Amino acid sequence: NPVMQSVFEKIRSVAPTRSTVLLTGETGTGKGVLAGIIHRHSNRRDKPFIRVHCGAIPDTLLESELFGHEKGAFTGAVRRKLGKFQIAHGGTIFLDEIGTLTPAAQVKLLQILQDGTFQRVGGEETIQVDVRVISATNANLEKMCELDLFRKDLYYRLNVFPIQVPPLRERTEDIFALVNSFIRRLNRVNNKEITGLDPAVLEALKKYPWPGNIRELENLIERAHVLESSGTLTAAQFPETVMSSVSSAALLPFASSLSLSEVRRRAVDAAERAYLEQLLAEKRGKIKEAAETAGITTRQLHKLMGKHGLRKEAFKSPPLRSNKQEP
Repeated sequence: NPVMQSVFEKIRSVAPTRSTVLLTGETGTGKGVLAGIIHRHSNRRDKPFIRVHCGAIPDTLLESELFGHEKGAFTGAVRRKLGKFQIAHGGTIFLDEIGTLTPAAQVKLLQILQDGTFQRVGGEETIQVDVRVISATNANLEKMCELDLFRKDLYYRLNVFPIQVPPLRERTEDIFALVNSFIRRLNRVNNKEITGLDPAVLEALKKYPWPGNIRELENLIERAHVLESSGTLTAAQFPETVMSSVSSAALLPFASSLSLSEVRRRAVDAAERAYLEQLLAEKRGKIKEAAETAGITTRQLHKLMGKHGLRKEAFKSPPLRSNKQEP
């Protein structure tokens, strides 16, 4: 997808730097995965990568989790505790759902971004750390600043290099590659030999709106993988709510403006693309083998691939392997 290509170009540019990065986008779009990629391609790759889901930590414990506390700082603080920032020293800390930070935590985070120092809860010692901060949110921080729910000075510090991550429904071209990646991983974990996805299911997945984004897709593929023992994942393993996205209702918008022949042409194009994607994946992008299976020439195959915007490089990932031993 061109939008995601732009995202990865930005990641390649910012990864080697010390700049703070703010990842924005809907829940489940893969912001945490991208944060990990930035870290792995940075000069800090051999140092800790610490992920903190700010929204999952109670407000009363958030400061202690991030910055640590001294013995006796509060009831239950029976010993000194190191915070996530100190643990991440030399590496990267990923603050997910940054918009949920308490006002007190915002002040301390601002101090770290300004001069790299902080104090533990209940302590007076100033601690120096070298930590790169990557943050993420599905909220509109700019709007929160206008409503005095988030510090403007902190927002400007976090927003040095913003990256907007698009929702899955806006990059359906990526679904095929994502599904194959999930299947390969699940084959290894579950010791199965699922080989792919039925073309009709792929079309359904492309038309589904994906309110839960990549996370929802991954969960659906895992569910289908559990239900199928071998072979191809079919409509039988997917919820009706997903499969109904390619029902006859999907053609209703055409009825008043298109002829029957045009509707047929579009349906054939969709099936043709799905077939080519499955074929090229099975052949790992090997044009000659794919053309022979399809019963066409390599020139004809190249022409069809151009028609549907398919590139052989996108299908050169390792094949789906079985973990079973050969007899």
